[in-house]
Amino acid sequence: MVAVEDFRRNKLREGRRPDTGDDVEQNGGLEEMEQTIDAVVSKLHFSSTEEVMVVRRRPHVVNGGGFVVTDCREKTIFKIDGCGVLGTRGELVLRDGDGADLLLIHKKGGMVQALSIHNKWRGYSYDYQGSPKPVFTLRDPKQSCFSITGSIRILVQPGNCYFDVRGSFPDRDCSIVDSTGSVIAQVKEWSGSKDIYSVVTKVNVDKAFVFGVIAVLDYIYGESTSC
Repeated sequence: MVAVEDFRRNKLREGRRPDTGDDVEQNGGLEEMEQTIDAVVSKLHFSSTEEVMVVRRRPHVVNGGGFVVTDCREKTIFKIDGCGVLGTRGELVLRDGDGADLLLIHKKGGMVQALSIHNKWRGYSYDYQGSPKPVFTLRDPKQSCFSITGSIRILVQPGNCYFDVRGSFPDRDCSIVDSTGSVIAQVKEWSGSKDIYSVVTKVNVDKAFVFGVIAVLDYIYGESTSC
């Protein structure tokens, strides 16, 4: 079982270097916020050019599900594990190609959440000291209240920046757009298979954030990270 404290200890052991994109200075300037908000998780995973990444879902019966993300050279960039691997419902972990933890994502619970019309997911990264840092909250309408095709919004901390998911993830035809309506990533069909699809990331986009969102979408729609 993965817990926040376990994840924190992993980051301490890794001795991660400080990331210049991890902290947003609270100087009240909108321009400064816009310049740094793209580093939701880390500038180490920014796309310097438009990139096409390939997602391959892993079968539950072989290794507990989840999926692997590769680049155009078939190098593994990210690995995503869900409850089939972690043994905990509503919990996801995104790792880099070397297996280092980047994001811990979990679904909120409790009475307040039970009464809400939305499901809420929280994504946590960790600084170089191993301290937990909330980086985004994703909310989606509950099926019992609205159609699952309703608006899915991601709020980024700190600041008031947000992103929306538009289109249909199960049909491999959706986009993640920022608050200005600009597309930062697109999910597209690949060879007619639901088990393999592509994700196009635009220039200067935090790919770790993009695939953290996609990991939650995968779980919401009952795919490889769910159980």
